[in-house]
Amino acid sequence: MVGNGLFNLQSGDKIMSSTVVKQDLAIGDEAPDFTLCGVDGINYSLHTLLDSKNAVAVLFTCNHCPYVQAYEDRIIALQNEFVSHGVALVCINSNDDTNYPQDSYAEMIIRAQREEFNFLYLRDHTQQVARTFGAKYTPEAFLFDHDGILRYNGRIDDNWQNPDGVKEQTLRDAIRAVLADRPIDNPVTHAIGCTIKWKTM
Repeated sequence: MVGNGLFNLQSGDKIMSSTVVKQDLAIGDEAPDFTLCGVDGINYSLHTLLDSKNAVAVLFTCNHCPYVQAYEDRIIALQNEFVSHGVALVCINSNDDTNYPQDSYAEMIIRAQREEFNFLYLRDHTQQVARTFGAKYTPEAFLFDHDGILRYNGRIDDNWQNPDGVKEQTLRDAIRAVLADRPIDNPVTHAIGCTIKWKTM
């Protein structure tokens, strides 16, 4: 599997190697690999996950965004639903934690434990992963099939405020289509949420 950019981030602090360029991933693109540190202190590689899973959904999230907070239970439910089908949900926090200290790695650990996250929660301290993906919002989903091909990008569903009012479970339907090797009806949707908080240069 050859990605669009390979880089390793150890403990969210240091780029060990980089061929990263800013780009927006398009449907059909191969997954750019990364290695990021999770709230459990373990480093996780996207390509390693893809090698062992039928699909991986990468979601850019954070701690403080009200849109993300509204979706956390639904992300947990999706992971519960699809874990037995070999699907992993991986959340990445790329937000600047200088101006938004509630999005720091230490606060991520606290939130993951308090909310009992059952999915990987990784820290993109340098923001290179978000830039490589072309991620713009929290939450924003990128769904890859087992071959590491981007099959879906966009929202989780069509009603962030009210789970009972959801009419289109967009990410769930996309995962089911990938598992069934079917085309996705709407492979690109507009992610509604907070913008990623970029560091000031």
